[in-house]
Amino acid sequence: MTLAMSETGVAGETYSMSCMEIWGGNRAIDSGVSSPGIDAWVVSRPHDGAESGGDIHYVSMCAAGKIARFAVADVAGHGGAVSDLAVTLRNLMRKSINTVDQSRFACALNEAFLEQSRLGVFATAILATYFAPSDHLILCNAGHPPPIVFRAESGAWSVVEPEAESSRETGIRGLPLGVIEPTEYVQQAIALSAGDIVVIYTDSMMEQRDRTGAMLGAEGLARMCEGIDAARPECLAHELIGRVRAYGGGREPDDDLTVMVLHHNGSDPPRMSVGERLTTYARLLGLSKV
Repeated sequence: MTLAMSETGVAGETYSMSCMEIWGGNRAIDSGVSSPGIDAWVVSRPHDGAESGGDIHYVSMCAAGKIARFAVADVAGHGGAVSDLAVTLRNLMRKSINTVDQSRFACALNEAFLEQSRLGVFATAILATYFAPSDHLILCNAGHPPPIVFRAESGAWSVVEPEAESSRETGIRGLPLGVIEPTEYVQQAIALSAGDIVVIYTDSMMEQRDRTGAMLGAEGLARMCEGIDAARPECLAHELIGRVRAYGGGREPDDDLTVMVLHHNGSDPPRMSVGERLTTYARLLGLSKV
């Protein structure tokens, strides 16, 4: 399970997360994953058809099935450095798998990326934690393009802008990972209702240019989402990628591309059987691998 499952994902597959589990990687994928309250679909295409690229995606599920975490990182680089950082990100997700607060997670990730900065490696990232008991998605943005949200009640799409308040101590907040230390990372909570959708993506989507050289941008990407059938969230990533390609005159975005679609399905965490509880406790105590 874990990284290999992501690497061998097949278009149309949907995988149901188990407690204390992590799913993801940095290879090409077109697959779905389900957790209590959230269904997610990930399309990731490394540049020029490569097997793996600089975009990393992960999903984790806590011991009680109440905390699902979604991470998308866009690393400036390729090859072994990215693979090493993908492993680092997975290990840090495992350490914080049962914690709702992800600001410390982001700071720890920044420290890990700083070790690679001498090689010119840095990254932007979005961490999104869904807390099922309150139906909130908690976002932490490290210099990444802002997510786009769809509200089922109003039928409207909009950009979720990250908070820009500066730290009183350092004056620095929310920078990309691996740029400078210390950097603080703030969190913002979004209340979700059944049918709401959040789209997380890497910058190649918003940096697509038309024939005149005009960049699409986050607002333009949000406008492109209008008219897409929100009742079929499993198709949204492909539809959006197609529209971005059309905006560029049929050209593929000139970089790695990742789109993660999160759909609030309104379900509650399931009650665990005695056997499931024993398995969960074994994982918590380190008697079983995560």
